[in-house]
Amino acid sequence: MAQTKQTLPAAAHGSAPDLSSDAIPVLQLLDRDSSLLAFNARVLDMATRADVPLLERLRYVCIVSSNLDEFFEVRFAPHLSALRLDGHAATKTRAVSEAAHELVAKQYQIYNDILLPEFARQGIHVLSHGERNEAQRRWVKSYFLRDVRPLLVPVSLDPSHPFPMVANKSLNFIVRLSGEDAFGRDNEIAIVKVPRVLPRIIELPERQASGRRLFVSLSSVVRAHLADLFPGRQVLEFSQFRVTRHTDLEVQEGDVDNLRTALRAGLELRQFGLAVRLEVSAGCSDHLWAFLLKQFDLPPESLFRVHGPVNLVRLTQLVDLVDDPAMLWPPYAASSAHQAFASMSFFDRLKQGDVCIHQPFESFDTVLAFLRQAVADPAVLAIRQTIYRTGANSEMMDLLREAVRLGKEVMVVVELKARFDEEANINWAEMLESIGAQVVYGVLGLKTHAKMLLVTRREGRVLKRYAHLSTGNYNPRTARLYTDVSYLTANPALVLDVEHLFYHLASQTRLPKLKRLLMAPFMLHRSMIELIAQVGEAAAAGKPARLVAKMNSLTDEGLIRALVTAGQQGAQIDLIVRGACMLPAGVTGLTDNIRVRSIIGRFLEHSRVFYFMAGEQESLYLSSADWMNRNMFGRVELAWPVDDPVLRQRLIDECLLAYLHDSQDAWELKADGSYARLISTRRGKPRPGAQTALMARYSRTNKE
Repeated sequence: MAQTKQTLPAAAHGSAPDLSSDAIPVLQLLDRDSSLLAFNARVLDMATRADVPLLERLRYVCIVSSNLDEFFEVRFAPHLSALRLDGHAATKTRAVSEAAHELVAKQYQIYNDILLPEFARQGIHVLSHGERNEAQRRWVKSYFLRDVRPLLVPVSLDPSHPFPMVANKSLNFIVRLSGEDAFGRDNEIAIVKVPRVLPRIIELPERQASGRRLFVSLSSVVRAHLADLFPGRQVLEFSQFRVTRHTDLEVQEGDVDNLRTALRAGLELRQFGLAVRLEVSAGCSDHLWAFLLKQFDLPPESLFRVHGPVNLVRLTQLVDLVDDPAMLWPPYAASSAHQAFASMSFFDRLKQGDVCIHQPFESFDTVLAFLRQAVADPAVLAIRQTIYRTGANSEMMDLLREAVRLGKEVMVVVELKARFDEEANINWAEMLESIGAQVVYGVLGLKTHAKMLLVTRREGRVLKRYAHLSTGNYNPRTARLYTDVSYLTANPALVLDVEHLFYHLASQTRLPKLKRLLMAPFMLHRSMIELIAQVGEAAAAGKPARLVAKMNSLTDEGLIRALVTAGQQGAQIDLIVRGACMLPAGVTGLTDNIRVRSIIGRFLEHSRVFYFMAGEQESLYLSSADWMNRNMFGRVELAWPVDDPVLRQRLIDECLLAYLHDSQDAWELKADGSYARLISTRRGKPRPGAQTALMARYSRTNKE
């Protein structure tokens, strides 16, 4: 999927770019939103791969649908504004809209033409009304009358019954009727809202299945019985529809006295924000979709006519209902890093040196075991932790609650504005505060995205500190699905920096000069640019110069400019960017020395690892931050160096080199913004990818 572009002046060889010079060639940056859609196209490709189990292939279709929902909820409103201000000039918006339409069409083509036939070959069918026999139709009708009909209240539209408020991403039907209503009026349009409490996929009983597994979608159940909702009138035409709304909470923090209260109020209104997308059935008539576009004040670019259920996300219920191990990824039992030190406490082990945990290949349970030990240890006096995405049910939060009960000083920095986790975080904040924990909400105007945990322990006459830092969230569920690096340390300089940062976030006093941590928004961006520049200067001087960086997104123009400059100075640069990347690689005369690849596999690549070689100087940093403007200037983020040469080499091998040699799950970015999958075989079989190799290395079975 080629992407639209924006411009960035390129650097002159061996020097910083002179932005005033007309002689400097112009590097066309890739468009961020188009790059996000290209990422989802790569994810969707997993649904077509024969080496991916069938139910997992359906799950990837659902993941893309969920990602697209978030894209429209968060990213599409500015495009609509551009269309309304100057529809003829909004070429970028049209390009993004066309790419989104292309991606959605591909989704439904894969679902209808590839996955459903594959399921049928396995004896699994999702039956439409026309495919059901008479006995199955009777069962479905009975189900409708018993479980669905009592929850439906159709609304016929007239001046006293205006178009109802339709919640974000809810399933609805629009119906056009003939004849007159009970009062002799010819109001022809009715809306049927389908409650979210109803399952979207229903399995037929065995006696109706004849040895197969048969399912029906809720939308097909409702559409088959729409006429029952309007006795005495004829249904002329109908369509399911779903509207997506802008849901990014916009709270002016400087204008509120209590951010938590303001956000909770905003959450109540999120479901009814500005409409940005309308999905209807492919067979929806022009009359009905035009009526809906007018009701939601949407342009034609926001209309999506789909060949199937309007909400593919809910097909994850089919994955759960079938639940056949033969159609799922083989179970993976991660090894536990702390098992190697079972004879000593975490505190004794960390006095010997730092510990790395490469998740999910190694278990997140090690982090929980560290906190569990700290909570139970009478010598531990205080625990401080950031909370960004922990989930609604969290053992970690239960452990913090137990720490408060045991009389330890517990401080949590809760990020209330973690998108789509606001409610869970508000609830955790209120619970912890109610039992006596110290709860703070970070710095006004900045999201606290740094992941850190600090334990203070009395050892004799001194207080010793132990810290956990991470590239990912404190969420046990996602820790089984996302690749991240957890870092446990007792390094005096590093843990003191962590303590200073917690103090700074709570008191908002001036932050002392940090010795080892790099923190956004103060010095992380500048430090990364300086490290990149050192690599470029080494290359220009004929010294060894290498840069390898792994991240989720690369969109910050300052960092892109620094990379372009270093590459033009001769540095060899490899970027492993899972998602959006605005830097085009391999552009002749501009980015010849820069290569970009994306890894899409069983696990979501989430770790941020940055390696710099400038002559004899070699450094590696782990970070919570992607190379995006918002991470560098709108969030509290961390990067920290890995000084231990053994750990550093391990991270280079596992997080960087393994992915640079991946020929199973890798995609290469081309100069025009398109991606090509890199596939290599050995004796006619695909070579194992990085994730597969790491799973083999760290599986619990192999360890044992």
